[in-house]
Amino acid sequence: MTNDVKSNIISAGNSPKHTTETVTSVHYWTKTLLSFRCTRPPGYQFTPGQFARLGLVTESGEIVSRAYSVTSAPNETELEFFLILVPNGPFSALMCNLRSGDQIFVEKFSYGFMTTDRFVDGEDLWMLATGTGLGPFISILQDPSVWKRFRNLVLVHCVRNTEELAYQPLLQSLPQRPALAEGGAQLVLIPATTRDTDTTGPRHLHARITTILENGALESTAGRPITVDSSRVMICGNPDMITATRNILYQRGMRPCRKAVPGQFVTEDYW
Repeated sequence: MTNDVKSNIISAGNSPKHTTETVTSVHYWTKTLLSFRCTRPPGYQFTPGQFARLGLVTESGEIVSRAYSVTSAPNETELEFFLILVPNGPFSALMCNLRSGDQIFVEKFSYGFMTTDRFVDGEDLWMLATGTGLGPFISILQDPSVWKRFRNLVLVHCVRNTEELAYQPLLQSLPQRPALAEGGAQLVLIPATTRDTDTTGPRHLHARITTILENGALESTAGRPITVDSSRVMICGNPDMITATRNILYQRGMRPCRKAVPGQFVTEDYW
């Protein structure tokens, strides 16, 4: 989740839920998109797709707290996060000055239900993301158990301009990792842009996710259909996209996963 409006402010001197970690690297994809890594708290556990609550200290000694999906693999010794700097956002105002060696607070527990264990069956896992909604899928795709469970993994990342297609080198290298390749799944990467016509490969599309779903371009490019029986869909991004995509899936007879009720898709707002 990435909404600066939902920031919480608490006292830095009264933070029993957090551990103090050290930022180890900061990487800017664009002027407003960045990834950073920090040390991982001892014993910290998360399921790929979940998010962590982070905090930075203001000059007045308060902690501005935000929630971000973990993008790192579950077995890594560091935690990584992918985010956008929001104009006038209280957390973004602190993030833009973040440097290696700085301290950051990490809440001791992970949260969220954007996880593949929500599905009880299915052969194809479709991951539809806009913007920084890509974050949870970076972690999910580095989990060997996902490559064993599904036969096909389809990742669609839709942004405005090609320069915003972050993590492309990492994504393209995943099938070469022995621990993932052993699972036997096939990975299909489909980048999409809405404001430019530059391309990053033969599967690059130039339209919104909802458009390529409705006109059949997405399934044609992926080489497989989205069906109730075989497809399981994870959707992460801005609320408007999620609402529209959910309606399209409803029309195809698909339903969201509920407690004790198997479904075909899960969603998480990223705005």
